Amino acid sequence: MARLGARASASLRALDVATGRGRHLIPLARAGFRTFGVDARFDALVDARDACSRSGIAVRLWCADLTRHPLPPAFFDVIVVTRFLQRNLFGALADALCPGGVLVYETFTAAQLALGSGPRSPDHLLKPGELREAFRSLQIEFYEEVVEPEALARLVARRPR
Repeated sequence: MARLGARASASLRALDVATGRGRHLIPLARAGFRTFGVDARFDALVDARDACSRSGIAVRLWCADLTRHPLPPAFFDVIVVTRFLQRNLFGALADALCPGGVLVYETFTAAQLALGSGPRSPDHLLKPGELREAFRSLQIEFYEEVVEPEALARLVARRPR
């Protein structure tokens, strides 16, 4: 965590976007982050809250549509997005990172169509190279696109200091 910034680890903030039932919340909190989760589905957040409570983990959750309730600028040290694609949030995600903050993003590509499972709508499938291009304002630390066992694009990028 030291590479993320000068703040003490207890004050580092992590956000799980489209947190759903919260599978990333507990590992982020156990890693020492003040952990936040946001989702538009209240029922999923109730399940996430209950899972965190059973694990003795304190998290901050909110139910929101991020296009109507924007993220605070330069607030999060880590943002995690998995299996979720809403293109009009790309800029807001980059802006919500603190200088030196890291974005971890993984979601399906259009190649998933050939596998016969997963999302079918082009609105939920990345084009080749699209994720890298969307976050070109960040320093790309890692990028790959794979087609097996699922067709995914994976990105780890850092906001410049």
